[in-house]
Amino acid sequence: MKATTETGNVAGRGASAGPAATPGPDQPERLAKTLKPSWVWAIALGSAVGWGAFILPTDWIAAAGPVGAMSGFLIGGGLMVLIAVSYGFLIRSFPVSGGELAFALVGFGRTHAFFCGWFLTLGYTCIVALNASALALLFRKLLPGVVQQGYLYTIAGFDVYIVEVLISITALAVFAYLNIRGTALSGRVQFIACVIMLIAVGCILAAVLIHPSSLVSNAAPAFPEGVSPLTAILAIVAIAPWAYIGFDNVPQAAEEFDFPPSKAMKLIVLALLAAALLYAAMIAAVAVAEPWEALVSGQSAWGTADAVTGLLGGGGMLLLAIGITMGVTTGLNGFYVSASRILLAMGRAQMVPQVFAKLHPKHKTPYVGILFVGAFCLVTPWFGRAALEWVVNMSAVGVTVAYLYTCLCAFKLFRSSGSAPRPGDLEGTRSTTKKVLSMVGAVISVSFMALLLMPGSPAMLGPESMTALLIWIVVGVVFFLLRRKHNRTLTNEQVDLLVLGKPRPEGFAIKDKNAQRAQGDATSV
Repeated sequence: MKATTETGNVAGRGASAGPAATPGPDQPERLAKTLKPSWVWAIALGSAVGWGAFILPTDWIAAAGPVGAMSGFLIGGGLMVLIAVSYGFLIRSFPVSGGELAFALVGFGRTHAFFCGWFLTLGYTCIVALNASALALLFRKLLPGVVQQGYLYTIAGFDVYIVEVLISITALAVFAYLNIRGTALSGRVQFIACVIMLIAVGCILAAVLIHPSSLVSNAAPAFPEGVSPLTAILAIVAIAPWAYIGFDNVPQAAEEFDFPPSKAMKLIVLALLAAALLYAAMIAAVAVAEPWEALVSGQSAWGTADAVTGLLGGGGMLLLAIGITMGVTTGLNGFYVSASRILLAMGRAQMVPQVFAKLHPKHKTPYVGILFVGAFCLVTPWFGRAALEWVVNMSAVGVTVAYLYTCLCAFKLFRSSGSAPRPGDLEGTRSTTKKVLSMVGAVISVSFMALLLMPGSPAMLGPESMTALLIWIVVGVVFFLLRRKHNRTLTNEQVDLLVLGKPRPEGFAIKDKNAQRAQGDATSV
């Protein structure tokens, strides 16, 4: 595959953001266009659903009641669609690896882009690890006598067994290999797994509803006793950035679309709709299967399985096992894709060592990023699931930060419908409706963040998650300062070309102190 040169030829079919690039550093090799629309839809859906829909319904019902949980997920999905408006426009305009990092770069410069990428790297990587641990949890339920052997120690009340650790490590290694082999292979696997997962969920819901022992009255009361409906619903809406994280994997793979990037918006909306309905279906199935108050008052490690198997027996367990296996498969695969592409973009911008920008000599995949994510995650099974969840919970803040940057960048690019055309305008820029929606998306993102961080919020992060968040911020600041000297050797124009493959849109130039310093040095000479 031929590398794009500094002449400004852009990988992708989006609208040009400016004239041909001026001579500069050679462009990095771009990824091959191998992803079909159905595969991209599957990446968004499978990543958004993952394991949570099959393991956590009893937790959500305990917090909000059946009606509160379903309402919260449907409302949350609707709010995500508003944010997706900004994603659709920016993906069409900048179809390159990096997604939100590229958007933050265009709107606010590379310092903002670094921290956006820093948070997303943590969030995506931890979700890879959590999906691997979910697979081990499934085997613990199916084969407890086999899996719960080789006791090692207990962390935060969670017993760690060597067999569980090996299951997680095996899953991580297999999907790392799959992603290194090629995006086309992983995309095809993703689509097949999503179809099987949807069929399994449909069968579970239908079997529960037609079973003679299931009663709609089991879902009463609609909300937990002593909890107002608004508080219950907000507690679920607040986790929407986590529950639907995955639709934002679409811009990470935009460079690899084999179709016009303008279709991305439709694919994202369809994936969000399917995810919202899938969440609601699993909550409904669990709530109707048996009285939910008795179910959530128990100490079961997997209440969803208890409810389904208690009503449907071994057949229900088989369907649930198929569903969660496919959910874990799609989650592992999808977030390997997104995490490695964020690292690829950061490597291109030299925000992290340039080795992350290298592609596999044969398969043309960002194998260094894939190996790094896999190596990082190989450590996590040894710390137990409870400790890992603290980090994953705080990563919802990082994802919300990415949503905010995306919506604010789109708001800056959109102009009112009646505004006069300007040279270099991106296609679809003049739209009052989209400008308003992008600001609404930004407000929603800030609201999500407030629910996670504001004292007294029903969804406020626990002290462990808050501590993990502060540690990651400090580490990010230190790493940024260590790379600062090197980053000063690059001008903003060079970084734009390396990440975007073309200059930024006219009117959005970022003041470049490095270029001014270089010009001053040349003048003095």
